[in-house]
Amino acid sequence: MPPIRYVEPVYRPPSEAQSLILPVTDGCSWNHCTFCTMYEAPQKAFRARDEAEVLASIRDCGERYGDAVRRVFLADGDALVLPTRRLLIYLEAIRRHLPAVHRVSSYCLARNLRRKSVDELIALREAGLSLAYLGAESGDDEVLARVNKGETFASTRESLDKLAAAGITRSVMILNGLGGRTLSRQHAEHSADLANATQPEFLSTLVVTLRRGDQRFCTSFLDWEPLAPPALFQEMETFLSRLELRRTVFRSDHASNWLVLKGTLGADKERLLREVRGAITAPEAAQLRPAWARGL
Repeated sequence: MPPIRYVEPVYRPPSEAQSLILPVTDGCSWNHCTFCTMYEAPQKAFRARDEAEVLASIRDCGERYGDAVRRVFLADGDALVLPTRRLLIYLEAIRRHLPAVHRVSSYCLARNLRRKSVDELIALREAGLSLAYLGAESGDDEVLARVNKGETFASTRESLDKLAAAGITRSVMILNGLGGRTLSRQHAEHSADLANATQPEFLSTLVVTLRRGDQRFCTSFLDWEPLAPPALFQEMETFLSRLELRRTVFRSDHASNWLVLKGTLGADKERLLREVRGAITAPEAAQLRPAWARGL
């Protein structure tokens, strides 16, 4: 019998490909974002996993894999919704049964971070939680309202600042194209403003991709029109041009991205802008990812 019970589908950030995926919750405690179909009911209805089950999974993984496990990702959509006391119990069990682990990470929602004090987050960091992935999606309040994110520029900034105060590394995600045609520029500009204000350690962009959520999304965003690759590149050019980051690792290499971009901002800002502008003026020479390779 496998040491961990998974409820499919299982999601994790691209950078957690080599991590042990440890579910401490199922689903997402918010799950109202109209662009997202990751955590659909009934199989992905939100629930906190039983503490005894999680502890047994950690113990069993330690017995089976030992020092082979170096990283752990706490799943599902927002593990930090759990009470700090319970998270500390899990982190202590990881440290005891998986002693070679040097990084524990998790998705998180800004709303759940607001419920935790900086002292609580410091305690989690000292217990081993070193990296939090926060899907900001946009820094524009109108876009956030249209997609029912339940957050604002201010609430997202507050949560990112709280993580920074606790010494937890932040990886922020922005959705390229989320504003559609009508709100593209303000989405790009205000998303850059959010990054500038918070200076995250990691910043990534994905292209918004509607699978089964088209009807729900377009009902909440009545005049939304998707951006074709040239318009996505224009939006990216606006976003990058406005960024004023001191030392942030930037990635735009998710399967959804047509144009793969990698660098450190601000050192590589001008190079990244040249690559984006090249894709705008000469897409045939830009080595874009073919549609079949986007795997969506």
